[in-house]
Amino acid sequence: MNYRHHFHAGNYADVFKHVLLLQLIRAMQAKEKGFLFLDTHAGRGGYDLTETSLLPDGREREPEFPAGIGRVWGEANASALPGGGPGQPPGGPQSATVPALADYLALVRRFNDRRGHTGDALHFYPGSPWLAKLAARAQDRLVLCELRPDDAEALDFDFAREARVRVQAMDGYTGLRAHLPPPEKRALVLIDPPFESQAEFAQILKSLGESLRRFPSGVFAVWYPITERTRVDDFFDGLLALRPPPALFAELRVAGDATPVRMKGCGLLVINPPWKIDGAIRAVLPELVRPLRIDAGASARCAWLVPEA
Repeated sequence: MNYRHHFHAGNYADVFKHVLLLQLIRAMQAKEKGFLFLDTHAGRGGYDLTETSLLPDGREREPEFPAGIGRVWGEANASALPGGGPGQPPGGPQSATVPALADYLALVRRFNDRRGHTGDALHFYPGSPWLAKLAARAQDRLVLCELRPDDAEALDFDFAREARVRVQAMDGYTGLRAHLPPPEKRALVLIDPPFESQAEFAQILKSLGESLRRFPSGVFAVWYPITERTRVDDFFDGLLALRPPPALFAELRVAGDATPVRMKGCGLLVINPPWKIDGAIRAVLPELVRPLRIDAGASARCAWLVPEA
């Protein structure tokens, strides 16, 4: 319960996660029938990038967004970001030519605009709840789970007037049991925990096993950090032991093994991925590696863990 996402907001992991999440939402919307979007660890929903985060000793914590959304936004917009140069890579602005990236940037701009900061300077960044809400159709429904009382209260206030959105002040893993299977018979579930605990992967596997028994056709997207390859491989082995339906994973590494950065990358595992989503993900990954890389060891991949039949 110590985790606060604010100083991480808009970092490279957020950009990667949100671009792929939006691709999943759009793929779900290829069918006219509505679906449930269930966010198990919703956070505050949106973030002011100009707010200062403090370390326990009172010093200001360096924000992470300049090396994330700052770089991607900076390629598509001429105006500088709050804090100046670090968010603006050399070479001048470029337009986002990949549709998935352009779609994502358009929703980030919409959120920034609705928070009252119109123009090309980016001050506000949407978390997954707002990204999903901005992309949702009238027939789609959102359930947002958040355990932290203050964040849940802020989330509830933020979405109080938004139709077809329900905020639940509860543990996200409990939320899986409470809301699956949904009446729509279709769902996209985002499991994006803070990974404060060494047992987080084990908890995810336990919840996935229960959820797949209750709702085997659900689309489950699990974000995970890449700090130690062994932990991720053990997670994959544990998932395979569940004998799951088709499962796809995509990973982004912003740095090579020699770089001292602890979290060198992150991934998204998708169970029951929508049709042809692997091709869409492969198309956008190079457009994320290029602006987000720290060194020449950066890379990305998308592969099947459990192939389609």
